[in-house]
Amino acid sequence: MAEMYNHHTVEKKWQKIWEEEKAFKVSEDYSKPKFYALVEFPYPSGQGLHVGHPRPYTALDIVSRKRRMQGYNVLFPMGWDAFGLPTENYAIKNHIHPKIVTKNNVARFKGQLQSLGYSFDWDREINTTDPDYYKWTQWIFLKLFNAGLAYKKEMPINWCTSCKVGLANEEVVNGVCERCGAPVVRKVKSEWMLKITEYADKLIKDLDDVDYIEKVKVSQKNWIGRSEGAEVDFRLKDKDEKLRVYTTRPDTLFGATYMVISPEHPLIDKYKDEITNWDEIQKYREMAARKSDFERTELAKDKTGVILGGLSAVNPVNGKEIPVWISDYVLMSYGTGAIMAVPAHDTRDWEFAKKFDLPMIQVVEGKEGPVDINEAAFTDVATGKMINSDFLDGLEVTEAKEKMKDFLEEKGIGNRKVNYKLRDWVFSRQRYWGEPIPIVHCEKCGYVPLDESELPLLLPEVDSYMPTDNGESPLAAMTEWVNTTCPCCGGPAKRETDTMPQWAGSSWYFLRYTDPHNTEALASKEALKYWLPVDWYNGGMEHTTLHLLYSRFWHKFLYDQGIVPTRSHISVVPPME
Repeated sequence: MAEMYNHHTVEKKWQKIWEEEKAFKVSEDYSKPKFYALVEFPYPSGQGLHVGHPRPYTALDIVSRKRRMQGYNVLFPMGWDAFGLPTENYAIKNHIHPKIVTKNNVARFKGQLQSLGYSFDWDREINTTDPDYYKWTQWIFLKLFNAGLAYKKEMPINWCTSCKVGLANEEVVNGVCERCGAPVVRKVKSEWMLKITEYADKLIKDLDDVDYIEKVKVSQKNWIGRSEGAEVDFRLKDKDEKLRVYTTRPDTLFGATYMVISPEHPLIDKYKDEITNWDEIQKYREMAARKSDFERTELAKDKTGVILGGLSAVNPVNGKEIPVWISDYVLMSYGTGAIMAVPAHDTRDWEFAKKFDLPMIQVVEGKEGPVDINEAAFTDVATGKMINSDFLDGLEVTEAKEKMKDFLEEKGIGNRKVNYKLRDWVFSRQRYWGEPIPIVHCEKCGYVPLDESELPLLLPEVDSYMPTDNGESPLAAMTEWVNTTCPCCGGPAKRETDTMPQWAGSSWYFLRYTDPHNTEALASKEALKYWLPVDWYNGGMEHTTLHLLYSRFWHKFLYDQGIVPTRSHISVVPPME
């Protein structure tokens, strides 16, 4: 009787041979045709691999093996995106150092991947928590800082009263922390920001140069949200104060019948003594502070708001007095924190106007003529002609937009403006397990970067990883580490105690794979020129906005700095012969 095939024994035999003979090691012969196959490197959780890992890995492993047989020099690398909150939370709960948790998790992931027989070149393995790696993450941050693209700013964040940590919008559900169920409040914190908005146009325009599938391009463009319109000043009645709004539809200004401002708008506190319903305003603001930005802007939710008693505005194109309301669907973090409401032509404004019995004026008619705006907002207004709009009457919408912009600029009450939904990137985390930010604060010199020769700035050992009551990072309690001297004047200074987000290490890892053991640069110019751009990139659709957006931003910045040779890090997907 024939011996039964034992797949476990046979696979282990050949995997051992592959490992000993380095069957998939990348050649340093740059004269050969290259093929760079990239998969999103995983976060090594305690649970091990899930089905979302082997699905893209298997597909690209097949492609990589074929390319090798065709004579290509194939770079198919693997590494670990290992900083982040889940590891830190596990460390806190189980009293194990995050470094040990990470080491154990990586070992488990690596063993699982090797048992699946993937043809990774393990000599190029990287780990974002390795000081030899995050030295260059810090180096890139210094380049961003010196270019004016990294800055510190006070801003409101979601703050869990139990976890004592800032939360992302996605982590707030019905005003409470999704992890512990405790109330979430808005807390103003000083945060490091990256000025990704400076690259908004490039991030859109350069999508034309890459062969991404169309839905990826659409998701990127929608996330950036470029729009053309105008900023318009509405004067407060009997005051010199102006409320500035941004609108993509300046042609509808004659239909603006009220204004709405964010509950956080500074004008509210400025005129506190003149507001006749202050108690009502204060109660509403407290309610709004318990919601995340996502909840506040949810289109399907019931509209809420309070009128600003004692204050009103003046429509600048017709001089009519209009009321000012506060409502939580307007955010200070988007635009100017104030909007003009045209309820006849916007569903959200129409619902608000209906609820609070506010006037509506139709200013655009379609081919069928006037409609009954009492039944619903007339929103099919991309084309059509203007009505009830004085000097715009009879004009097509496109022409009316430009004529109104000209009018606003001639009268000094507004100007043309390009706007983006994209906000600057909040880059601070008040946690331990992340890359230290290589900045010190000096009372005399302000925020001062470390000299590049001092990198990596190592993450110090701490006794407690618990977040603090005052919202500071656990590093803030390490006075020996925090207290230092200013690189600029030599006087006393304090290190930055916030750490970088997990996104930092994953925004450039594809560059390090090309030359992972280089101690003089993030990668040599020769290696970058040979291997870039990536020929084929496999990953999940859930990462096509944030991860892909951030990595494209960093790559374009490094290209502008002359550090990488290609404007995009991913090229056209080549056809399979």
